[in-house]
Amino acid sequence: MDMDARTEYEARLARWSRRVEHNEQSHRRTGNLRVVLTVALVVVAVLLRNIVPLAFLVPGVFTGIFLSGMFHDRILVKRDTARRLADFYKRGLDRLGNRWAGKGFAGTELLDKQHPYAVDLDIFGTGSLFELVNTAQTQAGRTKLAQWLLHGADHGEVAARQMAVAEMRSDLDLREELAMRAGDARAHIDTDTLMSWAGQPPNPAGGVERVAALCLPLITWVLLLLSEFRLFSLAFCAQCGLARAYRRRTAKTLASMQLPARDLHWLSELLGCLEGRSFQAPRLQELQAKWNWNGVSASASLHRLAVLVDWMDSQDNQVFAAMGPFFLLKTQFAFALEAWHARHGPMIQDWLLALGEMEALASLAGYAYEHPADVFPELVADSASPLIEARGLAHPLIAESSAVRNDILLDSNLPLHVISGSNMSGKSTWLRAIGANLVLALAGAPVRARQFRMTSLQIGASIRTVDSLQEGVSRFYAEIKRLRQIVQLTEQPGRMVFLIDEVLGGTNSHDRQIGAAYIVKALVNRGAVGLITTHDLALTRVVEEVKPRGANFHFEDQLADGKLSFDYRLQPGVVTKSNALDLMRSIGLDVEKA
Repeated sequence: MDMDARTEYEARLARWSRRVEHNEQSHRRTGNLRVVLTVALVVVAVLLRNIVPLAFLVPGVFTGIFLSGMFHDRILVKRDTARRLADFYKRGLDRLGNRWAGKGFAGTELLDKQHPYAVDLDIFGTGSLFELVNTAQTQAGRTKLAQWLLHGADHGEVAARQMAVAEMRSDLDLREELAMRAGDARAHIDTDTLMSWAGQPPNPAGGVERVAALCLPLITWVLLLLSEFRLFSLAFCAQCGLARAYRRRTAKTLASMQLPARDLHWLSELLGCLEGRSFQAPRLQELQAKWNWNGVSASASLHRLAVLVDWMDSQDNQVFAAMGPFFLLKTQFAFALEAWHARHGPMIQDWLLALGEMEALASLAGYAYEHPADVFPELVADSASPLIEARGLAHPLIAESSAVRNDILLDSNLPLHVISGSNMSGKSTWLRAIGANLVLALAGAPVRARQFRMTSLQIGASIRTVDSLQEGVSRFYAEIKRLRQIVQLTEQPGRMVFLIDEVLGGTNSHDRQIGAAYIVKALVNRGAVGLITTHDLALTRVVEEVKPRGANFHFEDQLADGKLSFDYRLQPGVVTKSNALDLMRSIGLDVEKA
């Protein structure tokens, strides 16, 4: 199935690459023709200056230049669209070829360093889970996906998302349509700015003012053509007075719209391709219903706003610079923007939040499409105790071809695994593999396993605690603060899993044994399940101190011809050897054998 995705991506990449080249050639030809047309229009205008009134001639020349520019812009739009889709499939092939790290949106600004697992499980950053999964192009979509990865959902919510992701999984055409409106993989459409603007109190102009702004310039123009200069002067003074009276309000209204017309067009098109599709999953139907309420189409409404802002952005165009002040275009744009805001502003937040959720689901669906061997976890709803049971579990950030799979069972009868093993043998990776798959599962995505059953869980992890010179915090102090946070999570409603790497590794063996035993027993006694890893083999006896009893597991290494090798296979029992001295010797440190 991976090859099916790869083959499909390669075929579509080739098709869109051909379109890029074709449109690039059209762009060059059209650019040359525009130069010729502009020169021709100017020459014709000069030749006809004594025959055709300037009132008709000048607007005609500017209109010809403007229309040729619009035609050229359409070609550029087609070329840029083809480029975006070619890049979309290149990124897909990079993910399938494990070359994706650092090429997408890392989401580091979404990271809360105090979160109980975000740093430890590589949720954000280069090579992170978020970078791998995310394809959302709006700020709302990226924020929603981040929320799902940071806050696990309950059984009913996960089931609803799974149904939606399963339906969208094979719909590559839909994801292509969404990508067609996309920008750069690292960029995004700033939906927060639009929602902030829409949330401002409306202040529409009255009907009389709008009619006056529209009609006065037309009356003035007609009077000029008829050479009625006295009446023209009166009408012109009236429209100048209107423009002056609303000058400050016009400037404030136009300045309040910060989102570019291009992004508004993209939003309109994104909603348009989603509004017209037929969905079966209840969650997808609920989201779709938000975009067509009481006969008001979200895509059509945003399209009108985009066209309006497009005209507003054209004020620096030669035609508008010459004709705009006379026709009170700024005033008319401001009135139209106020009217749109008054009518549709209250709906904007619902529209964009629904779009963000749809994008988050599409991101998970794309991940599912590219990893067809991954399974949707079975969430056990009626269990009073926590459960994690998996067969063939591997880390989703490691290439499938090289990932080593292991099994796990944690429940109320076996609440604790203590993992011992030598350096680099896979202990920390195993904790992260479990945690990352739990995050995917609770977000509604498939997981990297052959079978997976679980209850809804809170996750607490202490894997990557570091010191802070700026905050004056040692690694040990940072770790015990995190451990306190994990223990406090057990006071909240719901079940919990803990993942603790090298527990209390920053202190002496005596204090480590006492402190680790206290932490582990406190967590298990409060109904949590989890894993700890350690180099200190004395800590492996803690499995006998918890009730129900825990179990020891380990990872091993092999030394052959002076080289260490690791199979990353989880084995029952306590590790029987260490590789620290062997590792030192392997890099040239001549440590004497005892």
